[in-house]
Amino acid sequence: MITKDHFKLYMMPKLKLYILIASLCLTFKASAGIKLPAVLSDHMVLQQKSSVPLWGEAGTNATIDITTSWNKKVYRTKADAGGKWRLMVQTPSAGGPYNITFTDGKVVQLTDIMIGEVWVCSGQSNMEMPMRGFKSIPILNSNDLLARADNQNIRLFQIPHAVSASPLADCSATWKVSSSESALMFSAIGFQFGLMLQETLKVPIGIIEADWGGTPIEAWMPAKNLAGFPEVKLPAPNQKMYSGTPTALFNGMIAPVSGFGIQGFLWYQGEANIRKPDHYDRKMKSMVEGWRENWQRDTIPFYYVQIAPFKYPNFPDSVPYLREKQQLAQSLIPNSGMVVSTDAGDEFNIHPSDKTTISKRLLYWALGHTYNRKGIAYQSPLYQGMSVTDKQVVLDFKNTPQGFTTYRQEVTGFEIAGADKVFYPASAKLWNNTIYVTSEQVSKPVAVRYAFKDFGVGNVYNTFGLPVAPFRSDNW
Repeated sequence: MITKDHFKLYMMPKLKLYILIASLCLTFKASAGIKLPAVLSDHMVLQQKSSVPLWGEAGTNATIDITTSWNKKVYRTKADAGGKWRLMVQTPSAGGPYNITFTDGKVVQLTDIMIGEVWVCSGQSNMEMPMRGFKSIPILNSNDLLARADNQNIRLFQIPHAVSASPLADCSATWKVSSSESALMFSAIGFQFGLMLQETLKVPIGIIEADWGGTPIEAWMPAKNLAGFPEVKLPAPNQKMYSGTPTALFNGMIAPVSGFGIQGFLWYQGEANIRKPDHYDRKMKSMVEGWRENWQRDTIPFYYVQIAPFKYPNFPDSVPYLREKQQLAQSLIPNSGMVVSTDAGDEFNIHPSDKTTISKRLLYWALGHTYNRKGIAYQSPLYQGMSVTDKQVVLDFKNTPQGFTTYRQEVTGFEIAGADKVFYPASAKLWNNTIYVTSEQVSKPVAVRYAFKDFGVGNVYNTFGLPVAPFRSDNW
């Protein structure tokens, strides 16, 4: 029989041990050193002339002093009961390198920090395709571009693939100074955009890459921004997450850098949504709203690319409607811009090698729309309306200040239909801001389409070399 005395003799030493362990844990938590997220590290680029956040963890209720070397200013903040802290610091005009020193009694210092322009690039495989290309699929002029890659004023941050059921606080990535080696595995579009932007603005550039091939837009959306789409099933608690699971990639790859000081977003995605394009424009709008809310800035520029021309083996008839939704999204999303890709595809490969053309057109949007560079054209011609005169369809457009050109090639890509809704190839004539379209097979035209196919290649441009966006006048 166990008496009270026996119980005391048995349990008291263990109780003392438990108390000691608990006391040590509390002491450890209270004295834990400063911990910073991966995106706040050596070689990073901070957005210039703005208020940018710094955040991390420290001991419970610890006082943290932060000194920024560009102005020798000391900021002070205090960790909460969970050890988390966050504060805003002011950045100067572009320059560097600088240091930031954190101390809670122990010193943590970040070095080789540049101040400049920061952009996030995201999407699926055409954004993810690296400078070295995919197996048997090259990047156009990759070696020439890599020969220009050694640049102390370009910094690259590549977030590894990660899925999560809830937003992650951190990721396992590091900032790297641009070199032929570090650029080799980086997004070809992200790198080329950064390279051209740096050479144009002459300031440090930071590019954050977060992408995953074959993924739908729903995976990149915060949970609350999927509430308006009842056809999308949010993951159940404890459900295994995959790259295509709604919210999985926002949680795993966007959340860890949410709030970091940036200038804008670049987006290239859509192929994974061609099966059901109906609500894609609204999903884009909702996704951008969610991202901007997480950055606490509702006007961050958002520039995106229409999916590439390609003979899509599955659901080819849905592809032009997905592109149409992408164009509609531009009118739904404030401070957004669309890059047309009709002339930069590959009939037999969904991953076209020419990433330079797309990168340049994203650059034009950034220069003309965000940085207000006068004289830079960045908007593709967009269909405005049509009328019929005799057997001829008359088309009006915007964004054609000097009219059209095909660079002396015969116009291709147009089709017209009569009341029977059967489309026939059509010939077209360009005149100022108007295009005249006819077909001998359609005596009474009622509708016109241009490059409205999965591999819909058109060759009509404005005089700045920006292609006419695919369109249809009908609602069939």
